[in-house]
Amino acid sequence: MISIILIAFVSLIGLLILHEGGHFIAAKRFGVEVEEFGVGYPPRLFGKKIGETLYSLNLLPLGAFVRIPEKKLREKPIWQRAVILMAGIVSFWVICAILITIIFWIGSPFQISDEEEGNLINPRVQIVTVSSGSPAEEAGLEIGDVIEKLKVKSEKLKVNKVGQVQEFTKEHKGEEIVLTIKRGKEELDVNLVPRVSPPEGQGPMGVGLARVATKKYPLTGAVLQGVLTTLTLTWQIVLGLVNIIKRAVLRKPFEAKLVGVVGILDIFVKAGVLGPIYFLQTLALISLHLAVANALPIPVADGGRLLFLAIEKIRKKPLNEKIEQRINAFFFALLLFLMIWITIRDIGRLI
Repeated sequence: MISIILIAFVSLIGLLILHEGGHFIAAKRFGVEVEEFGVGYPPRLFGKKIGETLYSLNLLPLGAFVRIPEKKLREKPIWQRAVILMAGIVSFWVICAILITIIFWIGSPFQISDEEEGNLINPRVQIVTVSSGSPAEEAGLEIGDVIEKLKVKSEKLKVNKVGQVQEFTKEHKGEEIVLTIKRGKEELDVNLVPRVSPPEGQGPMGVGLARVATKKYPLTGAVLQGVLTTLTLTWQIVLGLVNIIKRAVLRKPFEAKLVGVVGILDIFVKAGVLGPIYFLQTLALISLHLAVANALPIPVADGGRLLFLAIEKIRKKPLNEKIEQRINAFFFALLLFLMIWITIRDIGRLI
């Protein structure tokens, strides 16, 4: 468990370092002076100056930063400054595409429909949710368990489709069913009685099921699938965000969970327990969510600074530097308060 937490933490910091690396490379490309590229936040532990840039290792392992003199940056055309800002956002997106490409190349489990056939490796039915107080929870079923066989008295059924499980449990409501489960490398039998009248939104057993199979692509196909999947996921995240904002404005209920570093590490740990592929999938999704969040037109985020550049372009002159600094300082304090609140809530939820 500790090793997974450490790997997760290092992976998260790695994402932030590569994000700042995007800003750094773009700034250097346009001849903008970079005073410091720091890993972690001050106080400084170690630093070495190479050329005009100080490369530093700092005490607080909370990310990374690039220090660029604002005066030097303002001397550059707006389009170059915009590219420097966008490079950080794009770096998150590229990291996601690379990770998903690797996942497709080495082979990964994907959710598929019951109807899908063809070049599928080990199609299986996996438990993805377990309802509280359900027969499944009472029997000890867990998320990630694979249902291999179902048995009632002398009737046996080997399954690899969700519909087979649903139909079998529907036919044998109120009867004791023996489920042969694969949990990691272990195989075990679990007894439960499907409910005759389950609560609304739950099935007789009280589980959510998904048909899963491993898919593998050659490198060229993996690259294409990696890019297309990243584009699709980006669009889905944006649509989800728009829907949340719309429902919030209309004062309608919506489901959204904000998580901080502690919450993200918890997600990593749960994914790591399932295996390296799930860990990489989680890392890719977090990178993509960071890309979208960083692109939002909110001061402090890169998207907010891009908004200031757009205003400067329209006004034909930059905003007052002190006003911009005050706006950024206000939103930074707000973000810091929000992160502290989320972290306290995440810790309380996990205890």
